[in-house]
Amino acid sequence: MLQFDAVVIGSGPAGLNAALYLVRAGLRTALIEKNSAGGQVLSTSEIENYLGFPKGVKGWELADLFSAHVAEYPVEHIRNEVLKIETQEENGPMHILHMQEGEDIKTRTVIIATGAVSRPLGVKEEEHYKGKGVSYCALCDGNFYRGLDVAIVGGGNAALEEALYLSRIVNKVYLIHRREGFRGAQIYLDKIRAVPEKIELVTSAVVDSLAGEPTLKKVVVRNVVTGEKRELAVEGIFVYIGHVPNVQFAPEALERNEQGFLVTDQEMQTAVPGIFVAGDSRAKLCRQVCTAVGDGAVAASSAIRYLEQLNA
Repeated sequence: MLQFDAVVIGSGPAGLNAALYLVRAGLRTALIEKNSAGGQVLSTSEIENYLGFPKGVKGWELADLFSAHVAEYPVEHIRNEVLKIETQEENGPMHILHMQEGEDIKTRTVIIATGAVSRPLGVKEEEHYKGKGVSYCALCDGNFYRGLDVAIVGGGNAALEEALYLSRIVNKVYLIHRREGFRGAQIYLDKIRAVPEKIELVTSAVVDSLAGEPTLKKVVVRNVVTGEKRELAVEGIFVYIGHVPNVQFAPEALERNEQGFLVTDQEMQTAVPGIFVAGDSRAKLCRQVCTAVGDGAVAASSAIRYLEQLNA
């Protein structure tokens, strides 16, 4: 069985920064990731609010910079998936990570930084049209709809940012939001309202159904106030209505909030000694790259202190 001082699960901004702090403290550190390093940053077209990049930075560029920084240190990268975390008593809590492939891993400290996945739209036709018109990543799939009409669902920064991105490559974007007002930043709203010929706001509306064969051709929206329905002739729909945490492997002993996000104290410690959470998996108000990076630093610092106390 492999053994480390600390294991970080997930290599988004939180996980990468946590691994950086841990290995710089002299700990034997493993970073487990089942996909490419970078997390949700990889599916973000451009980040305009990360300090130090006044002209903005492409998501993939920032992810590459993060990865390159960590690559300067002897972090052991493991491409695998954690199926379950089991805690045993062995001169203090010892955590066993049961892996999908290969050897299980033993460690004194675990930092869960697996982020979250897109919340589904919730209409019955959604599954049928995945990959045939329904997408959750404008940067990944937007080019397939070049010159066509598409819809975006959502009212936060992610939806507004991607509406602006898509408006530069598609013919027209319908921005669908269940409320009249938007939760996103005013700077994005101002940019959207400056191009009404490219982005049409469809407010106080929800998606009622999807239709078309063999791929999506029509989105039916329903006004939540009047009940009136409207058909939008689109080739694609991009869903940005929040996220659900990717923590199905986490121990049941960890507290979760109503949405399923893991609860920690301000030091990223959970109710289980030696298990910490950082980034978008954690119950918190603000989910941004900067807060994920900060969470990773705090979680690693807490893990380092925890190990020092165990060894005292």
